[in-house]
Amino acid sequence: MARRSKTSQPSTSRRHSGATAQARARLARRKQRKKTKKSSGSIGWFGGAILVSLLGLVAVAGWLFSIARDLPDTSGLVDVERAASIAFYDRNDRLIARRGSAHGRLAQIEEMPPYLIDAVLAVEDRRFYDHPGVDIIGTGRAILANIRAGRVVQGGSTLTQQLAKNLFLTPERTIRRKVQEMMLAFWLESEFSKDEILELYLNRVYFGGGAWGVEAASLRYFGRPAREIALGEAALLAGLLKAPSRYSPSNNTNRAAARTTVVLDLMVQTGRITDRERIDAANAPIRVSRGTSSPGAQYFIDWLSERVRERAGPDHGDLIVRTTLDVEAQRAAENALANVLGDTELARGASEGALVALSHEGAVRAMVGGRSYATSQFNRAVLARRQPGSAFKAFVYASAFEAGLRPSDIREDAPVQVGDWAPQNYNDRYRGPITLREAFTRSSNSVAVRIAEETGRGHIARLAHRLGIQSTLLIDRSLALGAYEVTPLEMGTAYVPFANGGRRVDAWGIISIEEAGGDILYTSGAGMGAVVLDGRTYGQMRDLMTSVVREGTGRQAAVPGVFAGGKTGTTNDFRDAWFAGYAGDLVSVVWVGNDDNVPTDRATGGGPPARIFANFMTHAPRGSFAPSTPLIDPAIIPEMPNDTGPNNNPQSEEAVDAEEDDDPIGAFLSGLAGN
Repeated sequence: MARRSKTSQPSTSRRHSGATAQARARLARRKQRKKTKKSSGSIGWFGGAILVSLLGLVAVAGWLFSIARDLPDTSGLVDVERAASIAFYDRNDRLIARRGSAHGRLAQIEEMPPYLIDAVLAVEDRRFYDHPGVDIIGTGRAILANIRAGRVVQGGSTLTQQLAKNLFLTPERTIRRKVQEMMLAFWLESEFSKDEILELYLNRVYFGGGAWGVEAASLRYFGRPAREIALGEAALLAGLLKAPSRYSPSNNTNRAAARTTVVLDLMVQTGRITDRERIDAANAPIRVSRGTSSPGAQYFIDWLSERVRERAGPDHGDLIVRTTLDVEAQRAAENALANVLGDTELARGASEGALVALSHEGAVRAMVGGRSYATSQFNRAVLARRQPGSAFKAFVYASAFEAGLRPSDIREDAPVQVGDWAPQNYNDRYRGPITLREAFTRSSNSVAVRIAEETGRGHIARLAHRLGIQSTLLIDRSLALGAYEVTPLEMGTAYVPFANGGRRVDAWGIISIEEAGGDILYTSGAGMGAVVLDGRTYGQMRDLMTSVVREGTGRQAAVPGVFAGGKTGTTNDFRDAWFAGYAGDLVSVVWVGNDDNVPTDRATGGGPPARIFANFMTHAPRGSFAPSTPLIDPAIIPEMPNDTGPNNNPQSEEAVDAEEDDDPIGAFLSGLAGN
């Protein structure tokens, strides 16, 4: 047996030792690789972050550069682009409104009362003299307030930013536009002093009512320059800047007064006035120019503006337009419409209305195109085309009298049929043989159709056009009951001959147009035209119309102490209700209904429109009711009954509301009914 070598054990030990060393070396190399990899990874991440940041900065710089390249031209900053203004005055030289850009002269900052400046800064930019164009503190405060409220409750724009936006930018709400606004604000602050920026702002900002700049606003609302206004008036102007239309005293005096109080409180809080000064200013009455305190007159101005441009031509300076409107009559008309339609019980489901009043010469004395001009500028007095219903019967009876019939003639109030058309009286109620006077007073549909067929529909249409109706009339069976559409102004024009002695008129509103320098550009030659109703027919229609107000469907239109007459009208399903008539030397037409043509709650011509007519005529200036010079020989007018003096309603309101003839018929094929 061979002997084991003595060196075998040490050899094994050496091999183990060598393997361990190799393992340690491999472990060290592995750690080194991890360390190197980790080090290189850290360097790579950091380098990537730097690269991304650099790219981001380049992108932002490029974006800002593109925004800066798109900034508008500022070379014309100091020049105010002043369009010619048009001042409208009523017949008694009271200011109604100013139109056009209405920039006043440039007001100098040193001329303005200190409290006017303080009021504007208290509301718009308290730190104006401390920031460089953008108020970081104010912006941060606004952002926090908006976050807490969950909606926008504060704005962070400075007065300089507002000027930049108003002068150079569009009103769009984008980040790009906001950045441009800030850039321009910094530029303005670098180019102009604080006082110059404030002066630019006050001469460019909009104060509502067509007035741009504080001078124009002061003239518009107070009738005197900005340097002469009091503390309370300054606070009112400053309050307009937040929302000119909403806080305008022309649109809502209560809201304007409340806003003025807020501004005065802010002036106290910022130490600009004392509490005693605030109390004195709050107690001092602010008298807004009377012409601007009748917002509904804007409907009339809208109607006239196009006519002014036609007569003055395109190249004119500042204009003074004297009109036929009577501001006091206009207020009476607006109040009458608001009082009735504002009462749900009286309005009977009618949400809108219109009123137009004309003199015997066709001069428009009042025009109300709706309940609120601020809410809707659609002029229903001029543009709304609605069916007149039985208000058209005035032309039917005038045609019959021209053909030789008389108010005392008898006709059968009984069911009538024309071909396959069988119109009905209300509730299918008939009175048998009655006079034409009673038929008109009670608004009998059957008698109106009978005499229309007897005297000829074509003759009726020609007479209506002769008196002033301009709309196309369909010569069909339902013509006698008003089956066509007209406007209130059109009806008013056509009713004037029933009040002025039988003469045709055209509605007009401009007395004269002159330039500010005194040159007369236009003078109206409007007046009464040719005779369109003979004396006998005129007298007979006066007899019938006064009977309607005295004892018929229009009893609620009676005006105490004033001789009045007219005719009611109600269309099918109670969609439209009318009263057209006269009192003294005014002719007025009232329409009520709904813009979407949905039926009212049984509103009739003898209801809301008659009430509005009476309310208006009662409160319009008494000068409007001066006795008119007779235009025809009184000898040829039939003698009126003894009780045709001042109209006194002999029945209670309940009896009037229960009058069956004050409602439209239930149904007939034309789709139109009369009352």
